[in-house]
Amino acid sequence: MPIHDWTRLEAGDFHDFRLGWVVGICNALNCEFLPPDYMAMLEPVNGRPIPDVVALSTREPKGEPGGIAIAEAPPTARVIARFERINYAKRADRVVIRHGRGKVVAIIEIVSPGNKDSRNAIRSFVEKAADILNQGVNLLVVDLFPPTPRDPRGIHKAIWDEFGDEPFEVPPGKPLTVASYIGGDMPTAYVESVGVGDPLPSLPIFLSETRYIPAPLEATYQEAWAVFPGMLKAIIDPTDG
Repeated sequence: MPIHDWTRLEAGDFHDFRLGWVVGICNALNCEFLPPDYMAMLEPVNGRPIPDVVALSTREPKGEPGGIAIAEAPPTARVIARFERINYAKRADRVVIRHGRGKVVAIIEIVSPGNKDSRNAIRSFVEKAADILNQGVNLLVVDLFPPTPRDPRGIHKAIWDEFGDEPFEVPPGKPLTVASYIGGDMPTAYVESVGVGDPLPSLPIFLSETRYIPAPLEATYQEAWAVFPGMLKAIIDPTDG
């Protein structure tokens, strides 16, 4: 199913869709994609703004680790960027409160209009993303809204600038972003730029620096769209019957 133009609706309308979508992503991860030693939950892990989906390692994996090995099937993306220098910001002294039932290994964030409607909001989101990566937690960010004056080159560039000033331009006609990050000393980014009418790419959700699972974005988007109110569907997709 192609990505819809969510700028045609009000922020609260997308919030309603987003709630159903993140529940679908969480259910798909638990029922189909995550190895037995992992679980996904819809809840915060610390005092920062609430993430959409949290992936937890419930215990030390026994036997063969789950997921897909990067060495055997390297994930692909339009842009792959890696800092070859050590990210010393991660090594600052800090106290991190971990979830009581497991170690947090990945977080999924679906950007809402409210994350970008003010300088303070975009700053809070970017700082949260950088903090997640600095803690060594992996991150998947989905932004179905075009750049604003506060993130003129897109949400990935805003996040990546927290680690260094590397060039990144939004391709013509592809203003939306799906980006997957490996956190830690040397952050790595896999970035796809997409536009309205494109399918959602299945970028990796990294469980570690060496293993990942595909993100079930397209199928769960379709499921959330199927139960979205018809009168709102008609505004952004009059052909949807």
